[in-house]
Amino acid sequence: MKVSIIGAGYVGLVSGVCLAAKGHDVTCIDVNEEIVARLNGGEPHIFEEGLPALLGKVVAEGRFRASSDMAASMATADIVLIAVGTPSKDGAIDLQHIRSAAQEIGAWLKGASRFLSVVVKSTVVPGTTDTMVRGEIEAASGKRLGDAFGLGMNPEFLREGSAVVDFMEPDRIVIGFEDAETRRRLEELYRPWGCEKVCVNTRTAELIKYANNAILATQISAINEIANLAAALGDIDVMDVVKGVSLDRRWNPVVDGRRVEPAILSYLVPGCGFGGSCFPKDVQALRSQGQSFGMPMSMLQAVLDVNKDQPYQVREILEREVGSLKGKTCLVLGLAFKPGTDDVRESASLAIVRSLLDAGAKVLAHDPIAVSSFARALGGDPRPAFVDSWEDSVADADVIVVATKWPDYERLSVLPLHDKVLFDARRMFAADVPQSGRYASIGYRIGSEVDPTNA
Repeated sequence: MKVSIIGAGYVGLVSGVCLAAKGHDVTCIDVNEEIVARLNGGEPHIFEEGLPALLGKVVAEGRFRASSDMAASMATADIVLIAVGTPSKDGAIDLQHIRSAAQEIGAWLKGASRFLSVVVKSTVVPGTTDTMVRGEIEAASGKRLGDAFGLGMNPEFLREGSAVVDFMEPDRIVIGFEDAETRRRLEELYRPWGCEKVCVNTRTAELIKYANNAILATQISAINEIANLAAALGDIDVMDVVKGVSLDRRWNPVVDGRRVEPAILSYLVPGCGFGGSCFPKDVQALRSQGQSFGMPMSMLQAVLDVNKDQPYQVREILEREVGSLKGKTCLVLGLAFKPGTDDVRESASLAIVRSLLDAGAKVLAHDPIAVSSFARALGGDPRPAFVDSWEDSVADADVIVVATKWPDYERLSVLPLHDKVLFDARRMFAADVPQSGRYASIGYRIGSEVDPTNA
């Protein structure tokens, strides 16, 4: 099929490259000519594992291209996917880019004689596709849904750092539609994938995406609140609590005498809070939409409140256990919101670094790839000293904070950490793994220094 994608950002580019890899003919539309040129040269402008090689392959084979000419792309397209940004504005979703894309599609349809299926790929609140998008297209084109165009909603479930794998090997594909022809075209688009397809109306498809993220975020905040209580009580390692809970067969079924250990259990690991481009924004948007209908959305508000405060647990626990941080050197390892990406949006490291600086600490910071984006996100705020070699900086640190689980930092388990505190904000290590120094984490009180001769 011929596919046009409006937006060559994270979702649009990954989706376009993967669809091309499955045999479709794809054009990604972007107004930035520099991005267009880079993509046509086989060079992605975002960091994502596996994307450079796959992009180079589909460009060389002629199945993928980038363009700034939306009209020319739609002239031959069977489906146009809208994959533009939907940022948060005062806690509510900002649909200006979706609205603009719908208006441009409608203006093109006004003079067109062929049927076009318009499918929203961006994350939008329930009721957006069948009201605002439909209304803007109809107003600009003078044509009606079902006559000249169809509508669909196809949410993405891509995790930064593993987005290519997530798209190529999905656990399900949600096909939202408002007309039979668009359903047929979406089913044809995803025919190469053998996973289960969920076919629903567009509002249901929109809510599936939000519900998915909201429930996962709720699980994270729930275990973090329990971890905070465990730390306050003392003499508890919350990971022992997690193990006792996760062995419940409803979490962790036993099949043929063996534990399944589903991936959902990773959301029961306490830490310094969730971040990134999806969870915070999506939970806020769903909360705001509910409140606009007169619903308090108390649970989602609590999820956000716990998550907002969670990064500050690092400073609070350190000050409670080791005293004032003024003048101490703190090495923060990991600045991206998760490993495998340079994305620092809503990263807990932003709050951790700022709170340590506010406490008077000298802060050193490292990340394999996210230093530049982190520095931009800090803006004019006081900044840490960014270091190239984190291992060389360990000797100078009084406190080492693991804020992102980059594999590089696993070497901390064998480095000499005498007289230092290792604050494992992401539970990268078991409490008894570091060979020396003192271990601390959210949900765990600092113990005595480990004697390396008895380790």
